[in-house]
Amino acid sequence: MPELPEVETTRRGLAPLVEGRTIERVEVRFPMLRWPVADEVSSLAGREVVALERRAKWLLWRFEHGTLLWHLGMSGSFRGWDRPPPPGPHDHIDLAIRDGRTIRYTDPRRFGAALWQPGDDPFVHPRLAALGPEPLSEEFDGDCLWRASRGRRGAVKTFIMDNAVVVGVGNIYATEALFDAGIHPKRAAGRVGRARYARLAATIRATLDRAIEVGGTSLRDFTVGDGTPGYFGQELQVYGKAGEPCPTCGRALKSALVGQRTTVWCASCQR
Repeated sequence: MPELPEVETTRRGLAPLVEGRTIERVEVRFPMLRWPVADEVSSLAGREVVALERRAKWLLWRFEHGTLLWHLGMSGSFRGWDRPPPPGPHDHIDLAIRDGRTIRYTDPRRFGAALWQPGDDPFVHPRLAALGPEPLSEEFDGDCLWRASRGRRGAVKTFIMDNAVVVGVGNIYATEALFDAGIHPKRAAGRVGRARYARLAATIRATLDRAIEVGGTSLRDFTVGDGTPGYFGQELQVYGKAGEPCPTCGRALKSALVGQRTTVWCASCQR
């Protein structure tokens, strides 16, 4: 599933193609994704994209009369075409821009979403209203993690993947950040001290920043705006490497399910 860096990479690739541009035509070929595609999508012809923003894993297409909330789901991707080929079976939505380019949304598994929030405040939408802070924002730090963790008995890895605590820290990046911070993923969130949460917040930020710089994780279904794959997968230290030597101490990396997600860690380096 595309995580925050993949979505941010997509936003950065799309923004120059759509911001300040007028949509000439919209074609919705398959009106049911995870939920029904909002009726407003089909009526965007003649409307200008004021801005393309991101909140958590949602892309926010801002218009003067409202915001299109677009989620990539598990396998969704956008690609810009000067001369689009005939649509395939998984090419569900085309946005033809007035400059002649077409933005095509492809989603083989149809777990994405295209929802609508009228007015000028998209953050009141139920899908956004309860989200925690952005991990790359100034409001996210070790203190906010420490305060939210008090009394929590669940695993710290599950805790930092909770979107009500902090958004966009998916399985891959949680695994990598916990390794960098030296924190065992199964440790109870309420038993991690303030100083260690400061370290963890810093490693979460650094891990996500690094992934964005190189284009996201090279998951099989993920492509960025120009259709090329992300490359952060080449820099992963522990995720997907159970049984291999720890890059720090050389001992074999452990693996188990934590919160129904595969987790890898070093029993020597992470406490």
